[in-house]
Formats: sequence, structure tokens, C-alpha cells
Amino acid sequence: MRQQKIIKYRNEHFEQLDDEIAVEFPLTIVVDGQEFATMVCTPTHLEELVVGFLASEGLIRSSKEIKAISVDEHRGFAYVELVTKQSIQKEFYAKRFIGSCCGKSRQFYFYNDVKTAKTIVHSTNVHAEQCCRLMRSLQERSTDFQATGGIHNAALCTPDEIVIVRSDIGRHNTLDKIYGYCLQHDLSLSDKLIVFSGRVSSEVLLKVSKMGIGIILSKSAPTTLALELANDLGITVVGFIRGNTFNVYTHPDKITGLQEKITI
Repeated sequence: MRQQKIIKYRNEHFEQLDDEIAVEFPLTIVVDGQEFATMVCTPTHLEELVVGFLASEGLIRSSKEIKAISVDEHRGFAYVELVTKQSIQKEFYAKRFIGSCCGKSRQFYFYNDVKTAKTIVHSTNVHAEQCCRLMRSLQERSTDFQATGGIHNAALCTPDEIVIVRSDIGRHNTLDKIYGYCLQHDLSLSDKLIVFSGRVSSEVLLKVSKMGIGIILSKSAPTTLALELANDLGITVVGFIRGNTFNVYTHPDKITGLQEKITI
């Protein structure tokens, strides 16, 4: 966050105040001497962000595949050296892949998503009350959002508690930071879930899939393509968690006790 002098209009009067502004920071990732991508992010936990992004894009599967990584925050560059050098074909990381499975949402994947998206077969379950409690816990920890109004938050959780929280101006970056943390600490994800502040888009859903996580709880709404992908990939999407209410959009079997309590 950074302080900025502003003029505020309130009740027919102007006043000068100091306001907290979310920092927007361009970071260029260079892999084995070749420029791979430039992202706009919040300059916190940058090494985690780079590791998680490279894993999400399919360049690595574990942090052990990285020989060296350094971040030059002053110039806005992250330099990565892989253990095994590979030819980076950039066209595969921005090219639509049209699958042969007509009518299935996987035809909308980017080429690299075909390689890295995972169908979730085994996953933890979570109780309805735990969904609401975890969202309250995330909001209580979202101090940067409360100060700036311009930050997204995501938490890696067990059904009982939050493990880590990451923040960023880009909602997808929060997931890459969490993914990078998990890879660097060799953390098992089969019993974890994601609690999320932002909209569940197809990109967000795919990142959750690539992490191997079967439940995402969001304060906001999902998109149609995200739900099609969630149905295909076995991921439970819960949205609009506000107070003690929420909507379950896909795979309700992972919400404990739900089937016995549905009223029509």
C-alpha cells in the first residue's frame, strides 16, 4: 500500500486527506534467458507468485525443477533458471485448444491448460457452517482490502482453519502465490480448499484445478464457463457466501449434510 493525498467531497464540503492506495507493479519473468511473461501484480511474495505461475502454466511440476530464482524488485524482473532447460513455445501459452469432445467445456481450454488441468477424484468435505466461518475468517484478515478497497484475497484452508492468506490486485495472482507457497513447502493439497474474495471465472477455476483442490468458496459470483469446467473437473463451487447464506453451484456432495437438509 502507498499513501496518496486526495481531495474528498462529503456533505457538500471538500477536504484534503491521506488515502491508502493499492500498489500496481509490472513484473517480467525471464526463464533461462528468454522473456516468458509480464504480469501486473502487488509486489508481495513475488517468488511464490513466480513459482506458482510457472507451475500453473505447465513449465514446472515442482519447485525442485528450479535451479535458481532471483527477483529484482527495483527493475521489475524475475530471473528463473530451470534444472532442465526447455524450449519455450510461447504460442502454446496463448493459443486456444479445440478438443474433440464435442459439447464438453474442455474445448475452451488454452493449449497449456489441456496439459495441466486436473480432474479432482478425491477431495475433502466441508460442513455448511464451516463454509461461513472460513469466509468470516478471511474477511477479518483482509486488512489491505479494508484500507484500499482494491485488493483481492485468497486463503488456503482445511475445513477447520486457514493455513495461509495471500493478497494481490489480481485475483488469479492470489492463487499463484498460494500455489507457489505450497510447492516451495511441499504441502499436500488433497485435504485443502480455497476461500476466495473475488468472482470465480474460468481462469480462476482452472488454477484451482491445477492445484488439485476440489472446493472453492467465494464471496462473489461464478461465471457460466467456470461452472461448466467445474462440472467436468469435479470441483465444488460455492458462491455468494454472505453471513450465514450461500449458493452451491456444482458437486454438492462435498458439502456435508446438504442432501438431508434441502427444502423444496
